[in-house]
Amino acid sequence: MADEELTFKQMCTRFDVTPRTLRYYEYIELLAPRKDGRARFYGPRESARMKLILRGRRFGFSLEEIRQWLLLYDQKGTKEQYQVFVDLANRQLGELQTQRSELDQTIGELTALRDTTAESLKG
Repeated sequence: MADEELTFKQMCTRFDVTPRTLRYYEYIELLAPRKDGRARFYGPRESARMKLILRGRRFGFSLEEIRQWLLLYDQKGTKEQYQVFVDLANRQLGELQTQRSELDQTIGELTALRDTTAESLKG
């Protein structure tokens, strides 16, 4: 297993995060690396968790939602964790669809204003 572990620097490089971000994820207990003195080592579990954290952030979930979701696996198992994910995903999809609709409306308004302004320049 030791050869599967990543150092702190390797973990930052592999996941393209800053040292500050990685330390913060440890501080809020999203990650729990093995420590040897001041050195930290990240095994396959921590790498998998990091993938989930970054994916969750990309989808717009808060770090607290991600933390609670990751805790479910240890506390209640996969089925409960999956059900909570489905609920969170449904909520987030609704929010993203609302944002998309608002963005489409704003783009339409800006396009119309630009076209009107461009026409007034011609006349």
